[in-house]
Amino acid sequence: MLGNFVYSNPTKLYFGDDAIKNLSDELKNYGPRVLLTYGGGSIKRNGVYDDVMAALKAAGKEVIELPGVMPNPTAQKLREGAKIARDNDVDLILAVGGGSTIDYSKGVSVSAWCDEDPWEKYYLRQEEPSCKIIPVGSVLTMVGTGSEMNGGSVITNHEQKLKIGKVFGDNVMPKFSILNPRYTFTVPKRQMVAGFYDIMCHILEQYLSDHDDNTTDYIAEGLMRSLVHSSRIAVKNPEDYEARSNIMWTATWALNTLLKMGKSTDWMVHMIGQAIGAYTDATHGMTLSAVSIAYYRHILDGGVAKFARWAQAVWGISADGKTERELALASLDALKGWMDEIGVATEITSLGVTEDMLDGIARATFILNGGYKVLDHDEIVQVLKESM
Repeated sequence: MLGNFVYSNPTKLYFGDDAIKNLSDELKNYGPRVLLTYGGGSIKRNGVYDDVMAALKAAGKEVIELPGVMPNPTAQKLREGAKIARDNDVDLILAVGGGSTIDYSKGVSVSAWCDEDPWEKYYLRQEEPSCKIIPVGSVLTMVGTGSEMNGGSVITNHEQKLKIGKVFGDNVMPKFSILNPRYTFTVPKRQMVAGFYDIMCHILEQYLSDHDDNTTDYIAEGLMRSLVHSSRIAVKNPEDYEARSNIMWTATWALNTLLKMGKSTDWMVHMIGQAIGAYTDATHGMTLSAVSIAYYRHILDGGVAKFARWAQAVWGISADGKTERELALASLDALKGWMDEIGVATEITSLGVTEDMLDGIARATFILNGGYKVLDHDEIVQVLKESM
């Protein structure tokens, strides 16, 4: 049965191919100084920057630009952004980009007025903000993380070889997010499919846990079926609006806190993947796909019934003539087939991982206990070896 919970999500979404028209009016709710964060400049080539700047101008805003947010935002970049936000006393941080830019902006929002080192306080000690928080808004250009409607912020510290996520509460979630599926059309295919797997993994981290029959799991199954269907279309035609809009909406619901309500969650694929990212700076979704099959084989016996249900409900595999465990194993074959079909990484060696890194990656992996089995250090090393 579902456990007791309180659900709240304050983010206002504007969705559709004319969603940007709402930005000027939304900006009127905030003071005059806006910190505009974005990545490597693709938004200037694809026209998104011009759309956003037009809205900022129409709202009469003073814009302070902070470009160069990298795919795996660093602690050093976080400190840089916090100083810029504080020195300019900004009233709003507007993140234009994918999950990394939005994650980063949430980190800056709680760091600008923090009187301690934000990496130590928020990411190492996992403390809550006690200072003034700058509101964040977002214009989404790449789907996958769900950062547009959650409190998550993942930061990498290359010196310490750690990549750590902090989930902040309602007061740090974006106040509003602009979701135009057309803004995702120009994302390179490798990044697009990495986002697709990130979505799938978010759902699985919350689905492949607990044995109870609950409403949340039925929602998760529907989201996974939708993702598989639309991803197959999008891989063949990245500008199919219906497919890309469905995927964008699925990504948001995959990690806006809804699916975790009333049940335990796993997140070990993310912990291992983030540790790989700390060592290699590899694309996040690819670090997840590369370790998933080996990890799920290690925990399968603790959740055979759920894996078997997944095989039938999402992958459409018939139970005829199969034992429950055979069905469970078939679900992993189906997952691997879909991964190959969309073109994501299935081996960590392709991401730059070498044998001498395995022990360090395992030590950098935070061990959680919400899944079907709690892995120890040696088992994580074994998962990594089986993922090579």
